[in-house]
Amino acid sequence: MKQLKIATLFIIFATINGCHSSTQSNNEEKWEVLFNGKNLDGWIVKIHHHEVGDNYANTFRVKEGKIQVNYDDYKEFNERYGHLFYEKPFSSFHLKFQYKFTDQWLKDAPDFTYRNSGIMFHSQAPQTILKEQDWPISVEYQMLASEDNGKPRPTGNMCSPGTDIIFNGEIDPRHCIESSSKTYQWDEWVNGELIVYKDSLIIHKVNGDTVLRYTKPQIGGGVANRYDPAIKVDGKALKEGYIGLQAEGQGIEFKEIKIKKLND
Repeated sequence: MKQLKIATLFIIFATINGCHSSTQSNNEEKWEVLFNGKNLDGWIVKIHHHEVGDNYANTFRVKEGKIQVNYDDYKEFNERYGHLFYEKPFSSFHLKFQYKFTDQWLKDAPDFTYRNSGIMFHSQAPQTILKEQDWPISVEYQMLASEDNGKPRPTGNMCSPGTDIIFNGEIDPRHCIESSSKTYQWDEWVNGELIVYKDSLIIHKVNGDTVLRYTKPQIGGGVANRYDPAIKVDGKALKEGYIGLQAEGQGIEFKEIKIKKLND
């Protein structure tokens, strides 16, 4: 009898453990790798002053399994704000990535670009960004790193080119809102996460910690210039859009970029 009970318990344990392993496996299978570590297949370049698809001076390149923003072949920056977009849009999702700045910065780029980059989301399609449009209408997960003055410089912030968000219960007029993250050194890998529920809740995470929350992304505000007026319909809720890696005169590397679709 005791042996039968032991055998039964073993079967139950094995079944539960097997179900747990199966669930884990299914959850892992939901993650989609956006960057294959080899090339830029599946990604679309748009750089200010250039047509869609023109990767001027090989700005975006792949080296040693990482996407690089690299300015080796530039003679001058000339406001060539660039974005590398994944080829399809997303609505509700959990994005994970790692980033690290390099020591490369173009001195004719604006001062605010120093150790500054970002990931755009809920962006307009790259094919709708005009040649002389500087910023895509989108929301940005902004990434900053320490400067030499020792002042706090949090990362995982929010910026809003051509968009508005609700923060603390009302539309916040600021273009950028700082997160609660600590300051990180420019040459260390940082884990970023972005959790988006369509046009409702947005969560920014840095190294596993939630650092910023806001709601209701929508078209509005300023900063973006020379866009197609038909695209900028102020007040329109942003329920989906494209994800883009930013290039604005500061070298940076990205790796381990993956996404999981979420239920609304």
